[in-house]
Amino acid sequence: MKTRTIALTMALCFLAAAACLASDVNMGTWKLNEAKSKFPPGATKNQKVVYEAAGDQVKVALDGMTADGKSLHIEWTGKYDGKFYPLTGDAGVDERAYKQINAHTMEITSKKGGKIVSTSRIVVAADGKSRTVTSSGTNSKGAKVTTVAAYDKE
Repeated sequence: MKTRTIALTMALCFLAAAACLASDVNMGTWKLNEAKSKFPPGATKNQKVVYEAAGDQVKVALDGMTADGKSLHIEWTGKYDGKFYPLTGDAGVDERAYKQINAHTMEITSKKGGKIVSTSRIVVAADGKSRTVTSSGTNSKGAKVTTVAAYDKE
C-alpha cells in the first residue's frame, strides 16, 4: 500500500511539472531576427535558441556565431528559480541563473568565476510569436555593452 501511494505521488508530481513546462511561453525554437536586433561591433550572435523540458527542469541550447566567425554551442539545464546552474560552451560564462518574473518575462544573470558578467531580460510578446532579449555586460576589452536580440518562434 505504501509503495502504491509513493508511486502515485511521484506520478502526480511529474504530471504537475509537465503541465507547468507546457504552459511556458519560452518553450520551443526561436530564430534570430537580425533586422530587428541591435548588436555592438564584435558581439556574439545566437542564431537559434531552443527551450525544452528536461525532467522537472528546462534545457536551453543556443547555437550561434562569434565575431570572428566561429560557431558555438551553449547549453544550460536548470530551473527558473533564480539559482545558478552550470553552463557549457561559453568561455566567458560558467554558470547562469534564470528567474521567472511573470508568464512572459524572465531575468538572467550570468557569472564567470563567481563574478557577474552580464544580465539579461527576456520578454515574450503577448501572442507568443516573438521575444526580445536585452543584455548588458562587459566585453572582453572591459567596455560596457548592451545588445538587443529579437527572435521569432519557429
